[in-house]
Amino acid sequence: MEMGWIAWSEIGLGLIVLVLLGILFRRRQLRRRSRDERLARPFSEGEAAILDRDFPRWRWIPADLQARFAGCTRVLMEEKNYEPCGGLGEVSNEMKLVIAAQAALTILGKSDPDFFPRLHSILVYPGGFRDRGRRRFGIDDGDRGVLYGESWETGSVILSWDNTLAGGRNDDDGMNVVIHEFAHQIDQYDGIADGVPKLPTREDYARWASVMELHYRELKEASKTRDPEPFLDPYGATDPCEFFAVATESFFEDPLDLEYEHPELYEELAKFYGLDPAGWTKPEAFD
Repeated sequence: MEMGWIAWSEIGLGLIVLVLLGILFRRRQLRRRSRDERLARPFSEGEAAILDRDFPRWRWIPADLQARFAGCTRVLMEEKNYEPCGGLGEVSNEMKLVIAAQAALTILGKSDPDFFPRLHSILVYPGGFRDRGRRRFGIDDGDRGVLYGESWETGSVILSWDNTLAGGRNDDDGMNVVIHEFAHQIDQYDGIADGVPKLPTREDYARWASVMELHYRELKEASKTRDPEPFLDPYGATDPCEFFAVATESFFEDPLDLEYEHPELYEELAKFYGLDPAGWTKPEAFD
């Protein structure tokens, strides 16, 4: 009994679907294999020397986290798209390394980091740039409108290379444009920048709201007079999403003082990021 052309068409369509599924599965396997290779590759001597110069805080990371840190850095360095802007000729591998290493701190404590799946492009300007945002990172009042960093919900981070270097090299002042903007990316994971990242349980959301609201309001009040000068950057009093980003900067760059000045805030951030940077020991080479 001969099969009609409709039956043969259905068989042909089924075969095409199977072939396409096989191709997609194979691609996924290759991506997974490439990801695993990146996660397992340590820094070369040259890369370590670059980080020693441009991001010395990486040496503070405990030995049991160093391999994971190198892997997280490698993934962000090699899997994200870096674009030169504003006359910058290219984003070199050295520049990618310095940016990725600072960003990697924010996911280092996660047992299964997602590596910012919504983030597609990291745009790098040679210096300050003009756009719609407001963060000036201590810029002179005469240069209002010049930015050092931005984070967009649509999947882009914009950075000034000059300030990326300054933030990495001066690693204990609580000011780091890369950490700040990647904290925004974490906040924007659900498409809303509201200072509330994705949390596991309702209880976690309730505790987060209680701790963050209290410290946010305290900073708003302290920022009105600045007498005494508040520990956290007053820019964090702008709105809750900026408070989360500013607090994250201090958590990674000035953890001992943050723990002393705001122990509940430090504890909440330590639980969220899965890290205790206040307990990291400064290496002798950097004493």
